[in-house]
Amino acid sequence: MVSHSLDLEHGLDAALYADDLPRAQQLASELSASSLVAWMRREPATRQAVLYRLLPKDRALEVFETLPPTAAAELVRHLGDEQVTGVFAALDPDDRVRLLDELPAGVATRLLAALSGDEKDLTTIVMGYPAHSVGRRMSPEVHPLRGDLLASTGLERVRSWMDEVETVYTIPVVDDERRVVAVVGLRDLMRARADQTVADVAHVPFDVAPASESAEEAARRCTSAGRLALPVVDSEDRLVGIFTVDDALRILAEAEREDQARQGGTEPLRSSYLTTPISRLVRTRVVWLLVLSIGATLTVRVLEGFEATLDQMVVLSVFIPLLIGTGGNTGNQAATTVTRALATGEVRGGDLFRILGREAVVGLSLGLILGGVGFSVVALVYGLDIAQVIGLTLVLICTLAAVVGGVIPLAAKAVRADPAVFSNPFISTLLDASGLIIYFLIARWLLGL
Repeated sequence: MVSHSLDLEHGLDAALYADDLPRAQQLASELSASSLVAWMRREPATRQAVLYRLLPKDRALEVFETLPPTAAAELVRHLGDEQVTGVFAALDPDDRVRLLDELPAGVATRLLAALSGDEKDLTTIVMGYPAHSVGRRMSPEVHPLRGDLLASTGLERVRSWMDEVETVYTIPVVDDERRVVAVVGLRDLMRARADQTVADVAHVPFDVAPASESAEEAARRCTSAGRLALPVVDSEDRLVGIFTVDDALRILAEAEREDQARQGGTEPLRSSYLTTPISRLVRTRVVWLLVLSIGATLTVRVLEGFEATLDQMVVLSVFIPLLIGTGGNTGNQAATTVTRALATGEVRGGDLFRILGREAVVGLSLGLILGGVGFSVVALVYGLDIAQVIGLTLVLICTLAAVVGGVIPLAAKAVRADPAVFSNPFISTLLDASGLIIYFLIARWLLGL
């Protein structure tokens, strides 16, 4: 199946390069929407637009909805106004807002103006919330039920508006002032007896998401609790929208990509690698390289400070890469583990001392293991004196690195910064300098330099 899809994509390439548009249209019709999106993300926007114009209306909408917002915005710039307007109007309000955030102001204003009154109102509701809040990622297309309705009546109402709402699997139950008092599922309504009301089969307690809550935090709560959707409420607990699990999973995937990029000392790409301009690739990396280069001057100053020690025993320089590399790796492991635990809600700022204790023990254990191995190997080649220095340095560096790696994500969280930004790149720089200080101080003490 995979090889067949690849053959179709290669054929699509050949047809487009030969300007054989009927053949390209036929091949595109045989590819799934996900395969078409994968193909488009490897191609320049001009070729994407050529293919997109060949797709039937329903398939074109399906493909457009699957594209990441940045890629969709780039495609919009190469399509005609009439085609863009039609696709934009067919999107859900939350998807429209994600696209508008990526478009130039003039294009966004023109697309909003072309919407019908109701669709414009729904889109404006979502746009009114902060950029990273769950209100910005919710769907306002939600119809609640009253608790005093007969369940059979509620089921009839669900049938009447099921094509107008984001989901029917989690339905908010509200009071006279539209405050959420429970949730009910389609299955509950279908199972209800003739004499039961919506309130009789509804679920209490239930989870909601305040509209001002971070979208990532709401997404983690939604998925960890196994919810299909969360009602979104305003500051007075009144229903304003619904946040579904598919949106939650998309947000978590985006957050994971950002964390991976920043832990590697770069900014996440907002489009696919092959279609990202070279200048953009340079910008995503150069800032971090400059920051880390400045930080690396600390290591140079430390080496200058212990230059006399190195002159007396040049062999000490041989082990510098081993020691600072081990410290950086140990710290990065701890930081990655704690950053992940913070993201999933397993630990909080109040757990600082528990984390310190655990990481100190872990670091000491790793140091004893690595120090023992290092002592044994170095003793065979360089003698016991050097082996003692290396073994003890590894114990102390690993302990310090694990503690620092565990604390830095918590410190970043405390100042409302992204732990992934403050963690791995800075840990390596910090531990390079501190590890060298530990190394040379131990060498001076044990070797009498």
